[in-house]
Amino acid sequence: MSDYDVIVIGSGAGGLTAALAFARSGKKVMVFEQHYLPGGWCHSFPLNGFSFSPGVHYIGEMEQGGQMRRIYEGLGIANDLPFMELNPDGYDHIQIGNDKFDIPKGKDNFRARLKARFPHEASGIDKYMDTIATISAELMEGAKVRNNYDALRMPWRMRHVIRHAFTPLGSFVDKLVTDPLLRSILTIQAGDHGLGPNRAPLVVHAAVQGHYFGGGFYPKGGARSIPKAYIKALRAHGGNIKVNAPVSKILIEKGRAIGIRLEDGTEVSADIVVTNADPGITWGKLIERENLNWMMRRRMDNIRWSVSALSLFFAVDMDLRAAGMDSGNYWYSRQASVEDFYTYADRRDLTDAPQTPGCFLTATTLKDPTKRRDGLHTLESFSFVHPDTFKKWQATKHGGRPGEYEGFKARLTDRMFETIHEIMPGMRDHVVFETLGTPLTNVHYVAATEGNLYGTEKTLFNLGPFGFPITTHIKGLYQCGQSTIGHGVAGVTNSGLLAAAEALGCHHSEFLTATGQDLKIYQADDMRDWPESMKRKVRGSKAAA
Repeated sequence: MSDYDVIVIGSGAGGLTAALAFARSGKKVMVFEQHYLPGGWCHSFPLNGFSFSPGVHYIGEMEQGGQMRRIYEGLGIANDLPFMELNPDGYDHIQIGNDKFDIPKGKDNFRARLKARFPHEASGIDKYMDTIATISAELMEGAKVRNNYDALRMPWRMRHVIRHAFTPLGSFVDKLVTDPLLRSILTIQAGDHGLGPNRAPLVVHAAVQGHYFGGGFYPKGGARSIPKAYIKALRAHGGNIKVNAPVSKILIEKGRAIGIRLEDGTEVSADIVVTNADPGITWGKLIERENLNWMMRRRMDNIRWSVSALSLFFAVDMDLRAAGMDSGNYWYSRQASVEDFYTYADRRDLTDAPQTPGCFLTATTLKDPTKRRDGLHTLESFSFVHPDTFKKWQATKHGGRPGEYEGFKARLTDRMFETIHEIMPGMRDHVVFETLGTPLTNVHYVAATEGNLYGTEKTLFNLGPFGFPITTHIKGLYQCGQSTIGHGVAGVTNSGLLAAAEALGCHHSEFLTATGQDLKIYQADDMRDWPESMKRKVRGSKAAA
């Protein structure tokens, strides 16, 4: 007799989705999480009275009929997971030098705005948008495969995906348009997958842009609202989660996973084990190399991880709306070449702390104005960096790193604020709290190998059928997460559904049967349709209306 039907290692969005799917199928499920906060990259952390969400800045496909909305409603968590819609006229604000452009909700609106700004590039814009929309739609069709007949038709139904499988984003854009500013606008969202235009597959970029055609949405209450809703539903179906419970080993007997061993020595058995841990943890630490087949050994010996980042979390006593900010995200590049972000991230030595070439900036208290009542705002800013920059301190412990490390962080923080000043002048004069996360921070809190943001590097050979398999070569062991079928909240959520479906031999749609669910969406910048209970949480409602 096993202790559980299913053990899930890691409580990221993928792990919790798999756990809930199993629990809804009547399985006895336990989730083990190494952090003291659940959620993986979807957790929120409190610091000095402020709350920050390092891994969730917006989610797409939440509109009526959107895939993520269907999943949340089908899993029975939508009623506990309302969302705030980012500015529909500019959910992403782009600034290249002094030039600005806002990406609006709706692919037709996006197309029209591009053509109005760049009428001389109309033909190339049409070809670009048509290709992006077609590839995105085909990828969505690929997710609907239910049987062998559907699979046999996939090559025809995904012919544009196959045609552009080896097409780099940069070369595709360069063939269609010539304006440097337009090229930057079309490629700057590469930050959502972490590969510069010269190396990013067009297919990956199309998936990201298509994901946001219906707008951008932020969970009310911050990222932590996602695991909170999942765990409530999981417990309602008889499952549970244990935090502060790092796993030290996946137990394997005669080629089959039979359970886990925790770091405190406790062994727990299960018929099915699902790992949502980073592959560097799963295949590099939890499973002894002798249990890896030759393909997995080769993969692990040659693996490349996605980009890491400097993560600046801070709070200001500034009226951000009066300064011109809203709920949309801000992508800034000093030069027209977006590739500069990734050239900077390739540098192994930042001893001289050069100024970052740009950044991503967002104000979470504008995305969800109910977060604070004291007039202060919390913001998060990110700039890509190579993990080797901090390699000399990787053997030190969190909370006890040397003064040299802290001094280096302080210099980098200054340089990041210099970049932010170019977007929002004078902001640092209003800072009341600041802290900088590094790749080592990501390793400590979310066990991300080398501090990666998106799992494996998102090249063609790490995606789809070439990614880490959902069903592993070890019987009874399944995996989900950013290094399998896709990254981001949407990618890992789908990977969790697929892990449960493959383990139980069914289609993932069979888990999405909840009724009476209605996901609520409120406009972050307009309180008119908010319920009174939400309005009362916002001090100075004129600033949010």
